[in-house]
Amino acid sequence: MNIIGPDALVFGVDDVDACNQYLTDYGLTPAGDGRFEALDGTCVIIRAADDPTLPPAIGPAPSVREIVYGVADAETLEALAAELSKDREVRRGDDGSVFADDDSGFHLKFQVTIRRPFTAPADLTNAPGHPPQRGPNLLGVEVGMSVAPRTLSHVVLFVPNMEQAEAFYVNRLAFRVTDKFTGTGPFLRPAGTDDHHTLFLIQTPPFMKGVEHFTFHLGSGTEVLYAGTQFQAKGYTSFWGPGRHLFGSNWFWYFNSPLGCHVEYDADMDLHDDEWVARHQPVGADTSQLFLFKATDKWFPSGPPPKGGAH
Repeated sequence: MNIIGPDALVFGVDDVDACNQYLTDYGLTPAGDGRFEALDGTCVIIRAADDPTLPPAIGPAPSVREIVYGVADAETLEALAAELSKDREVRRGDDGSVFADDDSGFHLKFQVTIRRPFTAPADLTNAPGHPPQRGPNLLGVEVGMSVAPRTLSHVVLFVPNMEQAEAFYVNRLAFRVTDKFTGTGPFLRPAGTDDHHTLFLIQTPPFMKGVEHFTFHLGSGTEVLYAGTQFQAKGYTSFWGPGRHLFGSNWFWYFNSPLGCHVEYDADMDLHDDEWVARHQPVGADTSQLFLFKATDKWFPSGPPPKGGAH
C-alpha cells in the first residue's frame, strides 16, 4: 500500500470566519472554496458544520469530518478498494478515489496525491568542527523573514480502542509502528514516507473521539520559534511549547484553535526505514520532550532580568 501521507483534513465548524482567519494567520494560503494550502498543496478545508456535502459528524462541531490520504498511483487505489471492501462499505469517486471508514469510525478518503513540487530555502547552519554551510556575509536570520508551512505533517487522533485502531492501520493499510507510548498509543507511518509518523493514536474515553491536533512541517527549529512568536503576537494562545520531542525529534509549538483541536508548528522530524526497531516507553513529561521553553517578553541584558525571569 503506497500511501504517502495526509493530503487534506476537512473540518465542519461553527464559526467559519474565525477558522478562515486562524488558518491564514497560521501561514496557510487561502486557495478558494474554504481551502487553505501549504507550499506543496496539502491543505485544511473548512466547511460549515451543517454543510450537507460533508460526511456525517462523529461528534459535536467543530470537528474533523474527513481525513484525506494521498497515495502514489491508481494501482494503490485499486489495492485499497479491494482490501477494504472485504468487510466494509467502500465508495468510489469519479476520479477513482476511495471512501471508507476506519475501525474507529473516522471517515477516510484515498486519492492520488495532490502534492506538488516546490522550492524553499534550506536551513543552513554554521558549527565549529564542520565546514560552514552559510558562507561569509550570508545572514542566518532577518527581521520579517518569510516562514511558510511546507507540507501537512501529521494528525493525532483520540480513539476509544487504541489496539483496535492500531491493528486497522497496520494490518489493513500497511502502516509501520515507529515508536509507542505503552498504554497510550503508537506513532505510525505509511509505506510511502520515511517521516517518523504521519499518524499518532491516543487512547481516550469514547466521548473524546476526534482530532487532538494536526501540524504542518516548517523548515527549521528557528522557523518554528519565529512563526510561533508571530502567531502569539496576533493574539493566539499557546497550549504547549516551544520545545523538542524525543520520539520523532521534531521541534514543536502547539496553539489553541477554533477548529475543535490544537494546531501545531513542527520541523526537523526523524526519518526511518523498515530496519528501525520501535521503542516502547511509558508516556510522561520526561519521555514526551527533550526540553520545553517558557516564552517571556523581549528584553535586553542591560540591567536586572525582567520580573519573574531567570536569575
